[in-house]
Amino acid sequence: MFRPLFAFIGTRYTRAKRRNHFVSFISLTSMIGLALGVIVMIVVLSVMNGFDHEMRTRVLGMVPHATIESGEPISDWQSLADKVRQNPKVLAVAPFTQMQGLLTNNGQVQKVLLNAIDPQQERQVSIIDHFMQQGQLDALAPGSFGIVIGDKAAAKLGVGLGDKLTFVAPEVTVTPAGMFPRMKRFTVVGIFHVGAGEIDGYLGLTNLEDLGRLHRWKPDQVQGLRLKFDDLFQAPRTAWEIAQQLGENHFYARDWTRTHGNLYQAIRMEKAMIGLLLLLIVAVAAFNIISTLVMVVNDKKGDIAILRTLGATPGTIMAIFMVQGTVIGVVGTLIGAVLGMLAALNVSAAISALEGLIGHKFLNADVYFIDYLPSQLMAEDVLMVCGAALVLSFLATLYPAWRAARTQPAEALRYE
Repeated sequence: MFRPLFAFIGTRYTRAKRRNHFVSFISLTSMIGLALGVIVMIVVLSVMNGFDHEMRTRVLGMVPHATIESGEPISDWQSLADKVRQNPKVLAVAPFTQMQGLLTNNGQVQKVLLNAIDPQQERQVSIIDHFMQQGQLDALAPGSFGIVIGDKAAAKLGVGLGDKLTFVAPEVTVTPAGMFPRMKRFTVVGIFHVGAGEIDGYLGLTNLEDLGRLHRWKPDQVQGLRLKFDDLFQAPRTAWEIAQQLGENHFYARDWTRTHGNLYQAIRMEKAMIGLLLLLIVAVAAFNIISTLVMVVNDKKGDIAILRTLGATPGTIMAIFMVQGTVIGVVGTLIGAVLGMLAALNVSAAISALEGLIGHKFLNADVYFIDYLPSQLMAEDVLMVCGAALVLSFLATLYPAWRAARTQPAEALRYE
């Protein structure tokens, strides 16, 4: 008859006797500690998911998944692009030409990677159009020598829409008067803001034909093709296979893992390591359940002895205290899960408000690849955290419950 009652008794035992409020306090702190551990794990894992998502969508949405290049300028890039598109894993192809150099204006100098594009083709492989603050990508018309730069570069150079910039190429022109650096005036026709300091500060866009003239190439020649894949993680292998198929012309492939692969792998590894370390916080909170139940067992020895004399089996006594510890774990986990999800959904806005209040930027784009704190709540992370907390809470009940089951009625009632 005791089996239907052990759940009710175990739940009641979460409160100690009136004269022993310390045990009740310990039960409450164990519950709060478990909830805090769950909150911290959910928030931190959501932030790491946010960094992972921003890395894949923003940064890797701007840089090429892969490129196909040759040692010489590519003349008939349209037919080459048609061959590359035959691969079913390739979503889009666009031509490009690059040149590193310096942008100058009124004594200010900014290094730049000038990326020459075809605006219509570029939209298929890049998300730059989504982040235009001023101007349009279509303003990069052939012969206009227009340039689109990031807001960080524009702020450093002190330029806006319609202003002139001087591009200094890393080559010299030999004249009878001596050697002079090659320079060209560009007009700012657009300003973008991606939120990644590396891109907003050092990337410039211009028209294919305009940069081809600086290279002294023919109008239809380009440096290579930019590829976009349906799965960016297949980019290294697929790009290499495509280059091998075009190998008779000495083509070679580059992919995003060479430029941003280490950063992406670091984010994934940090998520795993931080998750493991934060799990120790939950384990410490679950360990507190052991001390709580041990104190409750000592507090309830008289009740245990009475139940044993009435016919309760050791298994029933063990189940009673396992239920008590499980109740602490379930309530703490549920509270932590609800508050953790609310915190994860609002942490980005909260940090932005705090930055505005104190006037300090926690994430500097000059140091980190983005200048804001992202967060992405994922159901599998919440389930994993809650599952781990519940399992640890359940395991923490075994030893105290076993001790309670070994209580001898005669010994327990001797001093009652």
